[in-house]
Amino acid sequence: MKPRRRYPMQPTDPRIRAYTDAQVRSLLGELHERGREFGLIFPSATTDKTLDGRVLVRFNTAPASTLFNLLTLLFDAGHNPEHR
Repeated sequence: MKPRRRYPMQPTDPRIRAYTDAQVRSLLGELHERGREFGLIFPSATTDKTLDGRVLVRFNTAPASTLFNLLTLLFDAGHNPEHR
């Protein structure tokens, strides 16, 4: 079966506006959990403020879309034995 092609989420993607601060915090928790399996640690990652309807993530200088893209990569790697 051919894998489905996923495209990275852009910082301006309107879907980001649908996430609340609590939901983004939950996703950050999942990032910590899934990343640990691969030796990736993000101790300073947290939510910041909401700007123009988007929850910002304090993740060095990265936008919240980086969080979603990292989770997608970790999810795919965790479910594909070839990536381990």
